[in-house]
Amino acid sequence: MTESAKKEKAPKKSWTKGLKSEFSKIIWTDKQTLAKQTAAVVSITVVLGVLITVIDSVVLEFIKLLIK
Repeated sequence: MTESAKKEKAPKKSWTKGLKSEFSKIIWTDKQTLAKQTAAVVSITVVLGVLITVIDSVVLEFIKLLIK
């Protein structure tokens, strides 16, 4: 690169203009889809939490039987 090419910089957009253009590219889901997906995530989380608790309790009782 030559010295003049190093010194010349392309004009930069402001950060907020770039952010605004990126946000305009986002495809937002509608409220109904968002509610369904949120309910699915919460319910699966609760089910897995209960399942892990049950498995943990069974394993703990089995270990107690082995120790006695």
